[in-house]
Amino acid sequence: MPLNDESDGFPSALKLLIAGGFGVGKTTFVGAVSEIEPLHTEELLTTASVGTDRLTGVEGKSTTTVAMDFGRITISKEHVLYLFGTPGQERFWFMWDELSSGAMGAVVLADTRRLEDCFPAVDFFESRGIGFLVAVNEFDTTCRYEPDDVRSALDLKPDTPIVLCDARDQRSATGVLIGLMQHLLAQQACR
Repeated sequence: MPLNDESDGFPSALKLLIAGGFGVGKTTFVGAVSEIEPLHTEELLTTASVGTDRLTGVEGKSTTTVAMDFGRITISKEHVLYLFGTPGQERFWFMWDELSSGAMGAVVLADTRRLEDCFPAVDFFESRGIGFLVAVNEFDTTCRYEPDDVRSALDLKPDTPIVLCDARDQRSATGVLIGLMQHLLAQQACR
């Protein structure tokens, strides 16, 4: 069968990760921006996780991501953005290596009530040379901090962007993704 040079072809797949600690809003973020019904691998928290999952600040949480979240955004006929939300608990971090394969960059969601929970994600992306930004998910019940205060607390490099967001809001979460893409393009231009 001869090839048709005028075919539309397949769009380029662009892969981004949404990472951070347990209960920071990764599943919510993916759901807010995905044009398709997101794939979630949510399971109920059980008594087996008592002593393993720290619920401080997220006492009302009843489910957890055990593998990943997946969403899609069509940017154009030529480009599709695939979002992969990572699991937050340490016992599922083995998934991060698989999920990060081929990723262009990442969003590290941070919760200022439990800022230390995003250290592993920051370390993971820094150690692998994957560009990222930190998005502070401003929960209704949290104190507000300036991005420079968060940068200092996380000991981030000066060129790592920090943005404020509401993971529930499509416009806010989309703004985070735009900021990440701008950061990744700027990094490329400097190379």
